[in-house]
Amino acid sequence: PMAVPPSYSDLGKCARDVFNKGYGFGMVKLELKTKSSSGVEFTATGSSNTDTGKASGSLETKYKIKDYGLTFTQKWNTDNTLGTEVSMEDQLAEGLKVALDTTFVPNTGKKSGKLKTSYKREHVNLGCNIDIDLSGPTIYGWAVLGYEGWLAGYQMAFDTAKSKLSQNNFALGYKAGDFQLHTNVNDGTEFGGSIYQKVNNKVETSVNLAWTAGSNNTRFGIAAKYQLDEKTSIVAKVNNASLIGIGYAHALRPGVKLTLSGLIDGKNFNAGGHKVGLGFELEA
Repeated sequence: PMAVPPSYSDLGKCARDVFNKGYGFGMVKLELKTKSSSGVEFTATGSSNTDTGKASGSLETKYKIKDYGLTFTQKWNTDNTLGTEVSMEDQLAEGLKVALDTTFVPNTGKKSGKLKTSYKREHVNLGCNIDIDLSGPTIYGWAVLGYEGWLAGYQMAFDTAKSKLSQNNFALGYKAGDFQLHTNVNDGTEFGGSIYQKVNNKVETSVNLAWTAGSNNTRFGIAAKYQLDEKTSIVAKVNNASLIGIGYAHALRPGVKLTLSGLIDGKNFNAGGHKVGLGFELEA
């Protein structure tokens, strides 16, 4: 198959997923996915924060017209923000995607929009997003080059109102089968690295490291996922602040998934303040 590198935001994604997926500390969350006979996909989510009791929800609908490469996405959330995205892929040229993403807040009348373009082909993934802002748009750009497992990426944001770079990031990585290495430097001050390894069909592991120039604040974590069987998986992670995360996911039956997670503060074990989470995913 053609080796198309990932977009800049997806570099190191496998390692991040081992750290982030399967956890939902301090939340009770319900997610429902369904698809109508006409092909419209609906995703509804509702969550409640166990500390504050604050509830929030969102609804997303997605409709694809495959013959024209068009996708229409509409989003609404309980902060009363309406989002609409129209995208067209592989029509003007193979590998080229163009999208218009708009948000509208009826309460305040605030509107915003983004024009997004991306182009991917063998060894190359490029993108450019422009804020539709009359006072001076911000231009976001990225490029990732891939060759024989090596990946090199650059990401920038240019504020035209101030005529200066507001983001200037570099990444370098290597991907070989079940092993991935990713390093990045953000704005010349934030350094990060991650290693992902799929040990076998049941076990995935990840290590991440981050530090800031001029400070001795190094952040370090390890995480693992273990697939017990087809229906059940366990995740666990720990970092150098002695925060221990554990998660358990079980498919109760096809289309129904239960997730339980907990965050334990190892330094203050007896003081309490530990967090738990509960999630239900329904797919019909």
